[in-house]
Amino acid sequence: MSINSKQSIKCPKCAQLTEITAWSSITADDSPDLKADLLSRRINIFKCEACSHIALLPSPLLYHDKEKKLLISFTPCNDNTMASQLFDNIKKTSKESGELKNYEDYNLRFVTGYDELLEKILIFDNGYHDKVIEVLKVLILMQEPDKADGRVAVFGKTDANALEFLIRDNKENQFYTSKIPLDSYNTISEQLLKSGVKYRSFDWELINLDYGAGLLRGINNVF
Repeated sequence: MSINSKQSIKCPKCAQLTEITAWSSITADDSPDLKADLLSRRINIFKCEACSHIALLPSPLLYHDKEKKLLISFTPCNDNTMASQLFDNIKKTSKESGELKNYEDYNLRFVTGYDELLEKILIFDNGYHDKVIEVLKVLILMQEPDKADGRVAVFGKTDANALEFLIRDNKENQFYTSKIPLDSYNTISEQLLKSGVKYRSFDWELINLDYGAGLLRGINNVF
């Protein structure tokens, strides 16, 4: 079930009050129109009626796709320490409530970035798995290791033969694309399975670039 509430938000720029619909839960199967709005960046985005200032609401959002057995908990946060605490809290409360038994064979994800939320949805919508995608990102960025720290790789789109990633270079303020053959995705996926990686969750998981780097080290140790 998709849940929302009406809120009056004071613009951080001009202090004008604007009424906005804030969504706390979206069930994709029941509300495909809301999913489309989310992917178009129209959900929980504040736009001031007076000065047109745009900002993301600091409101948590739970995204649920029953068909794909995907549950994503999104809490906006830019502080790594606070994000770690939030992740620990959701794992603790879920364990105490016993709610995880309702999501057997699911992929449970915790994210703190709006772009990360949308990327997760697109990855699973295209039939891929984010654990494999994060490993591929590491491989892409390590093609130029001296520039890796200043770059961000994001899954973009796919065709019959390849996956395309968008690379943002924050130091050079440039954007690039990188294509990975579908065969490479399949090879990494098989290697992760052989190394013991599970493509379902037993608890909430934080699947990001650091996680992908750890998986890659595990593959190298096994093979």
